[in-house]
Formats: sequence, structure tokens, C-alpha cells
Amino acid sequence: MIRQTSTNFAETEANADRFELDYAVEENSQASLERARPIPRISIQAFCENSHMASVVQDASEDRRLSKAHVSVHMGGATAAVQHYQESPTPNLIVVESALPRQQLISELDRLAECCDPGTKVVIIGHVNDVVLYRELLKRGVSEYLVAPITPAQLMESLSNLYNDPEADPVGHVYAFIGAKGGVGSSTICHNTAWTLSEALKSNVIIADLDLAFGTTGLDFNQDPVQGIADALASPERLDEVLLDRLLTKCSEHLSIFAAPVVLDRDYEITPDGCDMVIDVARQNVPYVVVDLPHGWSAWTKRVLLQADEVVITAAPDLANLRNAKNIVELLKQSRKNDQSPQLVLNMANMPKRPEIGLKEFEEAIGIKALAVIDFDPETFGQASNNGQMIEELSARAKAAPTFREIAMTLAHRKEVKVEKKSPLAPLLEKLKLKR
Repeated sequence: MIRQTSTNFAETEANADRFELDYAVEENSQASLERARPIPRISIQAFCENSHMASVVQDASEDRRLSKAHVSVHMGGATAAVQHYQESPTPNLIVVESALPRQQLISELDRLAECCDPGTKVVIIGHVNDVVLYRELLKRGVSEYLVAPITPAQLMESLSNLYNDPEADPVGHVYAFIGAKGGVGSSTICHNTAWTLSEALKSNVIIADLDLAFGTTGLDFNQDPVQGIADALASPERLDEVLLDRLLTKCSEHLSIFAAPVVLDRDYEITPDGCDMVIDVARQNVPYVVVDLPHGWSAWTKRVLLQADEVVITAAPDLANLRNAKNIVELLKQSRKNDQSPQLVLNMANMPKRPEIGLKEFEEAIGIKALAVIDFDPETFGQASNNGQMIEELSARAKAAPTFREIAMTLAHRKEVKVEKKSPLAPLLEKLKLKR
């Protein structure tokens, strides 16, 4: 009986250790994902020794951060790499997994160096935490040495560091907002969140309005720009920092809009690559790019959603919204395995005399918790829209104002510090307490 209890205790301790290890790995992977930045259009060839590492590389290759890179996975490790490049040109980056002893691995790498073209980078994934080996590899020009086991997130972070200057400002975050159905207020949520982000963090924010025919960004911020995002999308290859500055409309100290033209006498042809180029230039110049997507489905809409750092789905609590939101969530979870689930905002809730799907039932059906629930408030939202103001501008006491703060801070992974307001009588009350 005592032996059984001891065994159970040992098993409990072992399970606890495994849980702590898994939790630490998950935390490290999440941190790596946040640090990993998009990798440019390069060719990467990996030579793995086991199926697990091949799976890690394959998972990383399917991530949005490597979407521009061409990745191929081979088996056979360092020996296969040497044989392969004796007959073929080398790519921009070679990733080699090897469990060979130190001297044998160095010998294989010396042979590989004879086949490598100038400018080719090499990353080694070893199975021994060997400082002497690490120094020898650096002497031979190896860019990075990683110790297995590694996660796709850790691999992406390492590759990202090779092609992004760590001293340079990081590229901005992209937040994509889309409605589960037309007319659910996705643009209103998008604009208020972006404005709150710029005001609360005092950071530069760009709103890119991709609803070219019917966008409301200009109206919501009481602006009538002559130029905007359509000019950038017409010739995305021409867009640079100077042209970007000319096409943006400044709404406040930290907020600018890439307004839609909102004219119907011209056809708009948007390509996925064109969207990528325009958003890339924008994110290189500001910390936050907020993309207002129209309710519609196309190749470029899908590309923006898959490439964004965060996706916010706005839905009303009815059956059509539930079905559409569930479809979008399932697509994003399947295609963005290394990213967090999209955020859900339930808008226009508790509308009088309208049958609604309950919050708990809605969340259970689509498999994610709602980030925020915004009640139906036609008077406040209508007045703000007609005035060309954001909710908090119209009234800081509006019920939705703190909700937009919560959405903005969650997306930015920040916590707002609330300063407690003290009564003018506070010093006197403190003195009375001390006397007692």
C-alpha cells in the first residue's frame, strides 16, 4: 500500500514536471512567434535526419511569415546536402540537421563549403549543446547553430533574425477587421479601435480602407481626401515612403487614413500581390496598420486575412452571422496553425424585440470566446457617425468607450495603467487617520 502511494506520488511529480516543461515550451514558442518577422522572397532548402525535424521545417514553411520564401525539405542530413550541391547550385539558405560527432560534422561542413556559392547562409541544427562545436561552426561562417528539439516558432525566429536587422525598428503589426455579414458595423469597430490605439499608446496608426467603392473611413473622420489607397493599389511597385506620405490623410497627431475613393464610375482591380506590397510599405513606416476589409470574398481578401498579425471578426448575434463567423474561424485556424485564434466582437447585442442567439451559445458554436460585446446603442453611434467623430470623442462616458479601449489594448498586447483619482480632501483624511 505504501509502495503504491509512493509510485502514485512519483507519477504525480513526473506529470507536474512534464506539465511545467510543456508550459515553458508553449510560452517560449509564443514569445518566438511575437519576435519572428516576415522573411523575404528567398529559397530555403533543408536536409533533415529524422521525420520529426522534417515536420518542424514543413510546419514553419506553411506559416504566413515564410509565405514569400520557397522552402523544400530533403532527408539525409549533412551527407545528403554535400552530395546534392556537388551537382546543383546552392539556394539563399541551407538548413542542415545533424547528429554526427563534432569532428565528423566539421569535416562534412568543410566539404559543403567547397560546393556553396558566395552569399549562401547555413544554419545547423545539432543534437548536442557543445560550445566548442559552436565556436568551430562560427569560424567556418555558419550563420546559426540550434540545439534540437526545436519548435517551428523557434526556427522561424532564427531565420527571421538572419534577414532582419535587429537594430532596425521592427515592422509594424497588421490588424485585419472583417464583418461576418454586411452591415454588422465592422468598419465602426475598426475605426474606433484604431483611433483608440493611436490615442492611448501615442503611436502612429494607419487605417487602410479596402472597401474602394463604399468605404466610410473618410466620412467617419470627417475628411474628404483627393488621393488615397486606390492610387497606391493602381501601381503598388511605385509606392515608397515619400509617395505613402503624400497619399495619406492625417486625422490627428498619430492617426492617418488611407482613404477609399468611393466613386462608382471606375472599375477596381485589386490583386493579392498588390495588397501585399501596399500593406508592407505601410507597416515599414508605422507601428500599427489597421485594415478595414469589405464584406466580400476574393483572393486578395483571403490573402490579407491569412497574412495579418491579428484578425478581428465582427458579428451580430443571429444565425447568418454565426454560420459565416464559424466558416471564417475554421479557415483561419486551419491555415494559421502557429497563430492565435481570431478575435470575435459581438456587435449590436440586446436589440429590443429582436430574437438573438445567446453569447454562450454563440461562443460554443464557433469555438472561441468573444473579446467584447457591444450593446445596441443607435443614438450614440448614430450621432458619432453623423458628426464624423469616434465614440470616445463624442462622449468619454459612453458605454462603448471603455470597450474600445479593451479591444485596442488586447490587440497591442498592452495593459492600460489606470490612475486612481483622489479626492481633494484625501490629504486631510490621511492626517486624521494618522492622529488616530
